[in-house]
Amino acid sequence: MDRSCGMGLPMPMLLLLLLLLLLALSCPAGALENGLARTPPMGWLHWERFLCQIDCNQEPRRCISEQLFMQMADLMVSDGWRDVGYQYLCIDDCWMAPTRDKQGRLQPDPNRFPSGIRKLADYIHSKGLKLGIYADVGNKTCAGFPGSRGYYDLDADTFAGWGVDLLKFDGCNFGTLELLAEGYKNMSHALNKTGRDIVFSCEWPLYERPFQKPNYTEIKQYCNYWRNYADVYDAWGSVKNILDWTSYNQDSIVDAAGPGGWNDPDMLVIGNFGLSWDQQVTQLALWAIMAAPLLMSNDLRQISSQAKALLQNKEVIAINQDPLGKQGYRITKESNFELWERPLSGGAFAIAVLNRQEIGGPQAFVFSTAFLGNGLACNPACSIQQILPTSVDLGLHNWVSPLKVVVNPTGTVLLKTVVTEEKLFDNGNKHFPEFF
Repeated sequence: MDRSCGMGLPMPMLLLLLLLLLLALSCPAGALENGLARTPPMGWLHWERFLCQIDCNQEPRRCISEQLFMQMADLMVSDGWRDVGYQYLCIDDCWMAPTRDKQGRLQPDPNRFPSGIRKLADYIHSKGLKLGIYADVGNKTCAGFPGSRGYYDLDADTFAGWGVDLLKFDGCNFGTLELLAEGYKNMSHALNKTGRDIVFSCEWPLYERPFQKPNYTEIKQYCNYWRNYADVYDAWGSVKNILDWTSYNQDSIVDAAGPGGWNDPDMLVIGNFGLSWDQQVTQLALWAIMAAPLLMSNDLRQISSQAKALLQNKEVIAINQDPLGKQGYRITKESNFELWERPLSGGAFAIAVLNRQEIGGPQAFVFSTAFLGNGLACNPACSIQQILPTSVDLGLHNWVSPLKVVVNPTGTVLLKTVVTEEKLFDNGNKHFPEFF
């Protein structure tokens, strides 16, 4: 007998519908549903290079002012940065007046931003770029300007009204861990309620980690990308520490990354003072492998042509922006060498070979392609292209081919493999290089 209720549905189907309804009620949808940052954001951020310089009389070219951001916007267009994907022009700390206005709203420093943020946003948008701004989850920003606690809805409405496209939300002066989490969640909700597309950059796990293990499933529900580790400095030691921390913690952070939410190892300092050429290559190559936001902090008015060409390398950017959205990871460490890989769309892989030795000259590293992609990267065969430090076609390889690269001290060789069905042998001659 077919048992059904008054709705005319069979009992098993009705029970299934009731179960689905209960699950929907007990498991609310993720809070962050803004559809943004489907690939890692790219742009420019003032902090590492310009810090909190607010004396425009003594340092007119370095102070945090509307003039600085308008100049950078002009250069992002004229020098081709926008055209290769760098689109966010981001203000960090120290843009605010010391107090809120009479209505409780944040306000820019009137001497350094006399036209206001709305006018600056209009200018940046007229260039085909997007504006990022900075605030803090606590009572004060890291530099001591007004924080957003107690003002989350008002500040979100203010930013939306100004035409802001990205918010970097710092975590200084957060109070308790409960207030920290509530603040990030509340600002995420507040931004979504404005109806404006605003990418949400969080530092939630950075401030939470000293006290407890971050819940990345929860963090990704609220944030588009998030900082895990200390600020980057213009120094090789800083870049090394970030890579070491990332590889040590990769089991807990790699799977959290994907379209809409990314681990952020902090700014690119390429084109500044502290990194050698090889170390600049390493930073860009590994940031691409890590699916990191590419936010430069440098002076585009005086960047070298070599650093500019590196940062605008379209093949590296394509790896970083790969639509599959998988973060890469370190697969082996052998003596002074590290081997990293990142799965890409279409069965391709990006491979980075890093030489950590800081003495002597270039060294050779030989490995089997069977190491790559759990044996799938070159199965049955693959073509391999060297992308950094120079572009070289390394030809066809089979899944057990030996591959030899020569890497400068503190440098990286970045490769890309593409699976192919082409034959490896033609009249008995191998199509891949002989290395021995």
